[in-house]
Amino acid sequence: MKLKRKVEIAVISDVHLGTYGCHAKQLLTYLNSIQPKKLILNGDIIDIWQFSKRYFPKSHLKVIKKIMNMASDGVEVIYITGNHDDMLRKFSDTTIGNISIVDKIVLELDGKKAWFFHGDVFDASIQNAKWLAKLGGYGYDMLIVFNRLINWVLERMGKEKYSLSKRIKNGVKGALKYIGDFEQVATDLAIENGYDYVICGHIHQPKMLLKENKHGKTMYLNSGDWIENFTALEYQFKRWKVYHYNEDKLSPFFADQDIKEMEMTDLIAAITIFDAKKNT
Repeated sequence: MKLKRKVEIAVISDVHLGTYGCHAKQLLTYLNSIQPKKLILNGDIIDIWQFSKRYFPKSHLKVIKKIMNMASDGVEVIYITGNHDDMLRKFSDTTIGNISIVDKIVLELDGKKAWFFHGDVFDASIQNAKWLAKLGGYGYDMLIVFNRLINWVLERMGKEKYSLSKRIKNGVKGALKYIGDFEQVATDLAIENGYDYVICGHIHQPKMLLKENKHGKTMYLNSGDWIENFTALEYQFKRWKVYHYNEDKLSPFFADQDIKEMEMTDLIAAITIFDAKKNT
């Protein structure tokens, strides 16, 4: 049995289970490779906005089952709500066994304060025109599907993969300004409140950056996503790092082979086992 990599905290966000863009098998590979004390799910894990009974593959169910198994095995799982799973906000401050649901959380890490939240609170399009934001979500999902088709062709031609959405984001000044403004607002608020770290998701841009103004400094961290970047944040030995799945050449942990055989009954069984352990 291969040893799992121990980390104090692992942070993932923007998985978007239930959408065509989600890469559940890669995420399973990552989750199978680590042994965290805390697993922080920083929003948009299940995409309730675009949820459809017609599309929720077994690999997506397997991610949910894996997280529940981790909780039943003693991992503290903190689910921070995002905009695509905002229906869960009615259950904020609820704890079941090792799983808690919150809108935001502050943790003390080796004498330093870390502020975790998804980040959609800064997005005016979501706060003021939710229908427009949902429409944009559908468009993004279709763009990802189209991009997969393009990359399928490119691979067979022996050429490198290409990201349409990254090209659009990097080529549109408004998108770059939005990302810059997001980081600036988050870090200014963190400094104002005396937080040493501010940890977000939402904008699908993995980053670790020290930000400073005349009032102080803070470390800005973004966990990225599991749509394009396949990234997470990890805290160990008093240090943060951005984990890149595509750069991890040493991880031999693959998505469980029984994905293809998994049924909804397996997920129900996992919930039952988890509930039984919680009550013992």
